[in-house]
Amino acid sequence: MYCKNFHIRLLMIFVLFFSLKISAQNSYVNQHKPFATELSQEFGIPISVILSIAYMETGGGTSSACKVLNNHFGMTGKNDINNSRFKSFTDSKASYRAFCEWVAKKKFYQNLKGSQNHNEWFVAIASSGYSTKPAEWKQKLNTVMKKIGL
Repeated sequence: MYCKNFHIRLLMIFVLFFSLKISAQNSYVNQHKPFATELSQEFGIPISVILSIAYMETGGGTSSACKVLNNHFGMTGKNDINNSRFKSFTDSKASYRAFCEWVAKKKFYQNLKGSQNHNEWFVAIASSGYSTKPAEWKQKLNTVMKKIGL
């Protein structure tokens, strides 16, 4: 009897942990999706690209760069808050906008603007210096997209 109750409790803990993790994932996406949608329409960058990169770079909003510096994309630059190499932003919207503006300045942007092919976007962004390991980064992003339902 003890063993059966233990397994049931263990299963319940696992289910609770898993549901809390899914809730946290949905929370980050739901919190940032409205503004990401606006930026997607303004810049022609797919919302799936914007949100999956932000989600991956912040660990779903849990990274210190996100929490302390409002930096959702791992962008480097000056900050007056700590000695890290990451740029600080006044809020998350400023970080999201800065990322889209950075993308819009790249050579590949005009060719991809309006395209919904996230793989082409991932390859182009990674190859433009955003990632030191483009193939690995793209694979991780595709996994993140599936994980968060984009």
